[in-house]
Amino acid sequence: MNIKLCAPLLVGASSIILWANTVSAQSTEAEISEIDNITVTGTRRAYQGDFDPLETPQAELRIDAETLRNAGSIDLVQALDLSASVARQNNFGGLWNSFAIRGFVGDENLPSNYLVNGFNAGRGFGGSRDLSGIESVEVLKGPRAALYGRGEPGGTVNLVTKRPTFETAGEFSISAGSFSTYRADFDYTTPLSDAVAIRFVGAYEDAESFRDTVETEKLLFSPSIAWRVSDESLFIYEMEYSDQETPFDRGVIAINDELGLIPESRFLGEPSYGPIETGVLGHQVEFQHDFNADWSALVGFNYRETELDGLASENGFGAPDVDGNFGRFSRDRDYDATYQVFRAELSGSFNTGGIQHRVIVGLDIDEFENDQIAFRDRSTDQSINIFNPVYGNSPVSGLALAPQIDRVETQESVGLYVQNQISITDKLDIRLGARFDDYDQTLNNRLSGSISDYSETQVSPQFGVVYQATDNVSLYAVYGENFRPLSGATDENGLDPNISESTEVGVKLALNDGALTGTFAIFDLEHSNIATFDADFNPTAVGEAGSQGFELDLVGSLTDTLSLWFSYAYVDAETKNDYTDFISFNFIPAGSDLLNIAEHQLSLQLAQETQLAGRALTLIGGLTYVDDRSGEFGDPTFRLPSYTTVRVAANYEISDSWGLRAEVNNLFDEEYYTNSYADVWVQPGTPQNFRVSADFRF
Repeated sequence: MNIKLCAPLLVGASSIILWANTVSAQSTEAEISEIDNITVTGTRRAYQGDFDPLETPQAELRIDAETLRNAGSIDLVQALDLSASVARQNNFGGLWNSFAIRGFVGDENLPSNYLVNGFNAGRGFGGSRDLSGIESVEVLKGPRAALYGRGEPGGTVNLVTKRPTFETAGEFSISAGSFSTYRADFDYTTPLSDAVAIRFVGAYEDAESFRDTVETEKLLFSPSIAWRVSDESLFIYEMEYSDQETPFDRGVIAINDELGLIPESRFLGEPSYGPIETGVLGHQVEFQHDFNADWSALVGFNYRETELDGLASENGFGAPDVDGNFGRFSRDRDYDATYQVFRAELSGSFNTGGIQHRVIVGLDIDEFENDQIAFRDRSTDQSINIFNPVYGNSPVSGLALAPQIDRVETQESVGLYVQNQISITDKLDIRLGARFDDYDQTLNNRLSGSISDYSETQVSPQFGVVYQATDNVSLYAVYGENFRPLSGATDENGLDPNISESTEVGVKLALNDGALTGTFAIFDLEHSNIATFDADFNPTAVGEAGSQGFELDLVGSLTDTLSLWFSYAYVDAETKNDYTDFISFNFIPAGSDLLNIAEHQLSLQLAQETQLAGRALTLIGGLTYVDDRSGEFGDPTFRLPSYTTVRVAANYEISDSWGLRAEVNNLFDEEYYTNSYADVWVQPGTPQNFRVSADFRF
């Protein structure tokens, strides 16, 4: 069960009346009614305060609803591909989200953490995150522990949900695509009174795949309610429900470090075992009160429980024999996690001697319980011929499953944080921030009958300066630290938390009357206490790594009808010391490339608005480039090749109520591989595919 209480998206109660459609000056009545464009004005974000982008001394990238729609993004993986600073990592057979920001990933044995409205949501086992119910995706780069507390070392991803509005609007869409993929989405919001509004968002998807025998099914539902208690107070409740069935798929294998010798469609698991089922049930409440125009308080609570359950056949770590027979093993998992968080935050501004102070002060208390049970069978003959697979040779009744994992780990933390952004002059701001965390962890290993404890206190500082050179240009520099406790830490093994330190300088631009914004950032990160295992398979933190590079993000409108999305990153990430990883038995020399981290990544998208038969037509073209990268940590000979994929799409408004969309992804049918863990766990990318959809707005 997963309870979280990091403060989500803050909505000023006094501004709730102004909830409205965000439209361009050229918007038609049909576009005004489109529910995807309904947003909340005057919002405040938890942990972030009320700052203009040019006033913020850190790089951030917001992927809004229109950009997500133009890109055809329906899940978090596709959305994060739009940011060149984010690299895909081992996704646990397609069952969770794992990504690195600026070269660094957290604990490889757990999903990458992400936030939903500021609340931790990624640590559980709820499956790959769908974007049903999500309004926008924020990539907050660099360490953020000074406010958010423990998290991923290279940055934070925050998802902003669709919330009720006080205008009635709805949309129903259906789509069909390659590989027998069918999906339906529903979104409806309406006021029940002058003080109460509700919203219902949901989706159902049934899909086959370019992967042989792989079929998925998911059901998603996200209702919410907003209650304007008074002109100064607002209460919001949101629920998240998800049920997904996904076969465990470790991908394809390389033979003598060469990929492509078996088809990218070749599934090496056992279809008769059935899918893995993942589920989420979450509840989030928050209450905001505005004391006056300068000061407001937020109190919130989040409780989230997730589960992952099922039997799977997995690619083994040996090589196939001369005839192509390849060893597999079976594992039965029953994972449950709960997260609960309480958060209280006070934000506001005051002046001393003509100097303005904008302050955020807060407290959060959270508890994460990770309960894992797993059985494994390596004793029976479960091999498969990679060139001529015959499924069904490993029936469930023939397995000899033995206990592998049986433990529950509980992580508890209390955090206090403060941030003050001081306006020294009209052009110069200094940001000072720090957070104190008191962290406790208990590991109950039911398999061995041992109970171990671990405790740690951590102070995470932040210092930044931003100088607004002109109305459209600001210069900034920032230093920050981040920490992430590691699963399996005890007082006996001394497995200290991951610590990362970051220095960043950059330039922010607001061009074309603010319609086009950009950030150029140069960064240097140092990451210590990377976890591995010693010769006795005890966890130990010995690894150190560094990441240096630069980024350029440029997004917005070039003209009244042409919009641009451009994101480029150069990342040089490598180990800093020698050590041996006894999981892979690889010796890791200093200077080794980090897994799945490309030096160069690029995401480009153009959208041109025009008309056809008097109706709005949008033509979209997009491109993603990923450089070659390490395919197995510590093995310099195995690398994933670089790739470029191209997508095209068109959105057409048939009437005020009806819209059509057609898209083709991987237009030139590029054969590529998105990520790997080793040469036997390599995820192939999707070949050329299409999707058509129809939207009805009411």
